[in-house]
Amino acid sequence: MKREIEVFELFTIKESIEWSLKTEALVIGLYQDQKKLSGVAEEIDALLDGYVTEYLRDGEVRAEFKTVSKVHTLGKIGAKRIYFVGLGKKQQLTAERISQVFGKLTKVLYNDEIEEMSLLFDSFQENHLNRTKHLSKAIAESILLASYRFADYKEKDNRLIKKLEQVTIYSKQNKEDLKQGLKKGAAYGEGTNFARTLVNIPANLLTPTDLADYAQEIAEKYEMEIEILEKEEMEKLGMGALLAVNQGTDQPPKMIVLKYQGRKEWNQVVSFVGKGVTYDSGGLSIKTREGMIDMKSDMGGAAAVLGAMDVIGKLKPEINLLAVIPTAENLINGSALKPGDVITSLSGKTIEVLNTDAEGRLILADGITYAKQLGANYLVDVATLTGAAVIALGESTTGALTNNKEWYEKVEKSAEVAGEYMWLLPSFDFYKKMVKSSSIADLNNSPGRPAGAITAGLFLGEFAGVTPWVHLDIAGPSYTKRSSDLNPKGGTGVMVRTLAELALTFS
Repeated sequence: MKREIEVFELFTIKESIEWSLKTEALVIGLYQDQKKLSGVAEEIDALLDGYVTEYLRDGEVRAEFKTVSKVHTLGKIGAKRIYFVGLGKKQQLTAERISQVFGKLTKVLYNDEIEEMSLLFDSFQENHLNRTKHLSKAIAESILLASYRFADYKEKDNRLIKKLEQVTIYSKQNKEDLKQGLKKGAAYGEGTNFARTLVNIPANLLTPTDLADYAQEIAEKYEMEIEILEKEEMEKLGMGALLAVNQGTDQPPKMIVLKYQGRKEWNQVVSFVGKGVTYDSGGLSIKTREGMIDMKSDMGGAAAVLGAMDVIGKLKPEINLLAVIPTAENLINGSALKPGDVITSLSGKTIEVLNTDAEGRLILADGITYAKQLGANYLVDVATLTGAAVIALGESTTGALTNNKEWYEKVEKSAEVAGEYMWLLPSFDFYKKMVKSSSIADLNNSPGRPAGAITAGLFLGEFAGVTPWVHLDIAGPSYTKRSSDLNPKGGTGVMVRTLAELALTFS
């Protein structure tokens, strides 16, 4: 009997395939600059009486990048259908393009209601970049990301929607490398999908209390320590910035802290701080009607942090990590925060509030300060912070700020490996002076529209102080109204993989 390795629930590894094996879908990679069929493709061609060569000549099977060609075998082999996946030219194939290929394939399989497939891994392994561990990671991650569907709230009929339930990987490559790659890719995909779901849940079904419950589930699942501060405890500690944002709603705020200890000694602590505004009306500086529609997504930073903690719980890296999530709603009642109010943050710094729709930086100010009080030596905050970041960088790129070049370079490298786009914004002194432009308080939460993404981030830098810190403004890429190969409409789970990669490679 051939040795099998179970990888989570979806993936199984086997060494070789017998052509009589029954399978719904047999998947084979084809390179465009391959002069003639070779390897398993050549074997399949012989079994199908040369039809594959004929199909290639006629254009019914193609090898151009991201093409998927389906061939019915008519019972000549055990596979019901063969899906030939076009990889383009060998030297042009990158990790990002591999992800796009498997995203496209997964969508085709989904539309064909394929529940089980067999993947001939070695037919994708002929390229210079494709080391076994990296390729298997990209495949697993892409399949998970592309197969994500949010369970909506429509009344369903009796027809069950079929989805991919089993992927068997056939390969003669190193089995341990395959296993590690698949496990990492599956963990990254599952963590990202978890974050997507949190963002997609309507605000009436995801209050700060509900968000804390999800954090509790992660803590229990992976045996992490958890602390959830209630309003009374925040009042005693002096979390005036978070409490000020919460004044306009009946829903109680929460300060969520997850602790993961992956080292023997509790030192060199990294903290991920995620903005958890579960609904943002703008407060008294109210948004437009159109501007409020998707504001359930204003907790995308918190979702990214929790998604990363899900990955970390699965893969157990050697890192000490604090996830800190300040969470509240930003609504309007008779007690709501008013433009012109002055509040005192947990750090003791006073803030003149000129815009109640600049609330994310207020709750993060207390979140960052609390992370430092708990012993954080390195900080990364993640937030859907400003529309200005979208104007500056569009919908695909995260804006970044930092007070420490070396720490930023580690975060940037993690984003590069994760395939997520990031761009460092300037932090010149005259921008910092804008944040301190209040005549009656230490800081001004909204100096104006010019350089809005920069001043918002630098406002948070005032609370990070000298602690190495990177700010990630994900307002653009965290939520999309257009589907792509790997992302359906809605929450994208952006920065889950970057944070997870940072945790796995931290030293």
